Amino acid sequence: MAEKVLVTGGAGYIGSHCVVELIEAGYEPVVVDNFSNAVRGQGDVPESIRRIEKLLDTSIEFHDLDLLDRPGLEKLFKKHSFSAVMHFAGLKAVGESVEQPLRYYRVNLTGSINLLEVMQAHRVHNLVFSSSATVYGDPQHLPIDEQHPVGGCTNPYGKTKYFIEEMIKDHCKAEKVAIGRRKCLSVFGNDYDTTDGTGVRDYIHVVDLAKGHIAALKKLKNSCGCKVYNLGTGQGYSVFQMVKAVEKASGREISYKIAPRREGDIASCYADPRLAEKELGWKAEFDLERMCEDLWRWQSMNPTGFSNNTDS
Repeated sequence: MAEKVLVTGGAGYIGSHCVVELIEAGYEPVVVDNFSNAVRGQGDVPESIRRIEKLLDTSIEFHDLDLLDRPGLEKLFKKHSFSAVMHFAGLKAVGESVEQPLRYYRVNLTGSINLLEVMQAHRVHNLVFSSSATVYGDPQHLPIDEQHPVGGCTNPYGKTKYFIEEMIKDHCKAEKVAIGRRKCLSVFGNDYDTTDGTGVRDYIHVVDLAKGHIAALKKLKNSCGCKVYNLGTGQGYSVFQMVKAVEKASGREISYKIAPRREGDIASCYADPRLAEKELGWKAEFDLERMCEDLWRWQSMNPTGFSNNTDS
């Protein structure tokens, strides 16, 4: 029988793509999500999951469950014997976290603690946690490798990811286990110390990112302990470079305005992914042009996202 893998936040953008890759790799995903960042489709199933079922001609077990619901989580683990958990659930907006820090700490940290405790109670030791480059704060050097210091976070969202990483590390030690809807685009800041003044980030195709998570899941079979891998292309692109790439893919001019810097943002951040290639056998395949082509294709077919569009 296929190994069952619990996917928290599996109806979201990255989580749902990982569900696809799990199925294609021969795993049986069980998805939980509380719809905080997912559109409800037919039969109270997330539209993203419904489309995956249609695309792959399969059925996916889904539970409308918040990780703050400890009894619900216990019930789920009693029902299934999971070989591993892939943890994507959580609030994720940098700007919002600055405005609502307590909400971010309560949801992200308490939810993760509940998950880790229930996993421990049911002897599920394999976890792939989807963290964030925000744990590195304002980079001391670029590209960022896994030895870069962490914890100098510039916003509450990044701090929650850092705290969860630290919880997982301590837990491991204790366990002894090793589209045209906006008039214009807002560009937040054009006075950064970058080539064109706009923020630089390591944009990555979501399919590449999903495959990286599956590679990490497979690595767990080697009893590798608690490991950190940076997933990225190793190439930083500015906001203006991204705008030009989307203009090329869409054949349309993108109107934009310069807005003030967002609190908590940094100038540049991009990864050194060589360790992931060496130890996971993973490397990003798609370039910026392909990312934007696929983005525009999907957006053209789904102009309002998953909302009010259930035939694609």
